[in-house]
Amino acid sequence: MPQVIVRVNDRPYSMMCDEGEEDHVAELAAYLDAEVVSLKKTLGQAGDSRLLLMAGLVVADRLSEALRKIETLQEEIDGLKDARSAAVDRTRSIEDALAEKLEAAAVRIEGLSSEINAACK
Repeated sequence: MPQVIVRVNDRPYSMMCDEGEEDHVAELAAYLDAEVVSLKKTLGQAGDSRLLLMAGLVVADRLSEALRKIETLQEEIDGLKDARSAAVDRTRSIEDALAEKLEAAAVRIEGLSSEINAACK
């Protein structure tokens, strides 16, 4: 199992990860480190454990908000799919009714044409 060394709050941490996930783990650590650095600027040095906990909570809050947005968007997508399906059904119904009316008109025109041809002979 590969190992990657990441730095958070200027401290190295050796992390195990799945094969091919080294860059992703490094990116996640860099994201967490950015939160720690931001909190340090706001709060000052508050101890590694506290800073990491607070940064984790900030990241978890963003994740929670993103998941809520995803859920809302999924509900919106489902509603749009239902509306599209209903619109397709209405369109098919209108097309069928129009086809019936056109067929009836064609039969009537053919009948009138036959009557005109018979009258002209």
